[in-house]
Amino acid sequence: MKPINRVIRSVRAVPTRTALALLASGLGACSVGDDYRRPDVPVPAAWTIPADRANAAAWPVADWWHQFGSAPLDTLMDQAGHGNFDLAAAIARVRQADAQARIAGAPLLPSLDAGGGVTHQRQASQAASGPKTVTTTSYAANLTASYEVDFWGKNAAALESAEAAAQASRYDRQTVVLTMQTSIANSYFDLLGTQDRLTVAQANVRNAEDVLAAIRDRVHFGTATDLDLAQQESVVAGLRAALPPLEQESRQDVNALALLVGQLPEKATVAAGTLTSLTLPAVAPGLPSELLGRRPDVQNAEAQLVAANADMTAAKAALFPDVNLTAEAGFESLALSTLLHGSNLLYSLAANVTQPIFHGAALEGAIEEKQGRYEELVQDYRKAVVSAFTDVENALIATRKTDEEEQAQKAAVATAQRAFDISKAQFDAGLVDITTLLNTQKTLFAAQDALVQARLGHLQAVVSLFKALGGGWSGTAA
Repeated sequence: MKPINRVIRSVRAVPTRTALALLASGLGACSVGDDYRRPDVPVPAAWTIPADRANAAAWPVADWWHQFGSAPLDTLMDQAGHGNFDLAAAIARVRQADAQARIAGAPLLPSLDAGGGVTHQRQASQAASGPKTVTTTSYAANLTASYEVDFWGKNAAALESAEAAAQASRYDRQTVVLTMQTSIANSYFDLLGTQDRLTVAQANVRNAEDVLAAIRDRVHFGTATDLDLAQQESVVAGLRAALPPLEQESRQDVNALALLVGQLPEKATVAAGTLTSLTLPAVAPGLPSELLGRRPDVQNAEAQLVAANADMTAAKAALFPDVNLTAEAGFESLALSTLLHGSNLLYSLAANVTQPIFHGAALEGAIEEKQGRYEELVQDYRKAVVSAFTDVENALIATRKTDEEEQAQKAAVATAQRAFDISKAQFDAGLVDITTLLNTQKTLFAAQDALVQARLGHLQAVVSLFKALGGGWSGTAA
């Protein structure tokens, strides 16, 4: 940057017409703020839950949901990409932020305005011969140019802040995309889980009705009591009562998916399916040091920090003088035909310097406010970083433990099924009473329902891990 006195001497040494141009070029912007530096946040060397070594450095692909092997899920994702309301709103916010960045960059360029006018004037005057009226018409055309020399970097900082905010809006859009995708996957799995539970409940009703028919036959032949019949009738009634809530939940799951893809509930249709038809993909967490570049929420927090740092620079620059250059040139004539004649040319050049002196501590308060905002966002950024690592750790633990739960529940179902089959056979042979049969029956029903919920929990834990890893985002804002 040239010293200010050198620039002034240069301006004095050149003709008036080029003085303003030289002043504008000589006063190159020098920022009064500090360059942005990313806050230090510790990064773990490895995950607490170790990954498969073959996939330790792998990350989810962009279309990670394909790995579940569900065509209906693929269709829902495609529909949401075109119809989701939150995504459309996020895209609109990106457009707004880009427009704000263009507005913020405008003061860095000269402004140019064109004008023209016609003035018709009638004026009375006193002459020797008496009162006289003079009517004149004048024509004018002019160009006005103005430029604020951004000597202290105030306007450049405002542009940097707006560009960082626009970048943050892109990261926000990607966060919305990832949230939308995981919400669709979880809602779809919820629907399949509800349908599986409904299938189990319906099968249990049929099974209980078969037992009820057998007990009625035994009561008819005198080998069972009315108490045995009443107990089984109570079981059947209880199982039937479990169906309507599941049917209601199933429909509500479809409605939730309709909202996510931007459709009316009455038009929403989702192909029937089952959780057992899905493939459980193996998800590797990659290296902890690479996570921060893959999480759009972390990138969003840093972009806001960059914007706040630029805002501090702009607030500090407001304490220093403003240098404004203005040039105006045009023509003025009493006859339109001679308006553009060289003799009618008028022009003016001006340079103004304004130094703030006293504003009731408003400028100093603005600096304090921007510094406070920056410090707040530093903590938000650090929290976002720590939350990102915490999310992955929690998702890794959930994925492993829900897998263990599902495997254990499968064994529980197999054991309960065997116990029920044995008690049923022994009941038919008259070797055990109805109480034994009812106990094994209830245990089997509960185990089957718990298995569906365990499988659902395992699938949703995998989805949470995809989300914690930033989905398939590459780290470059779109």
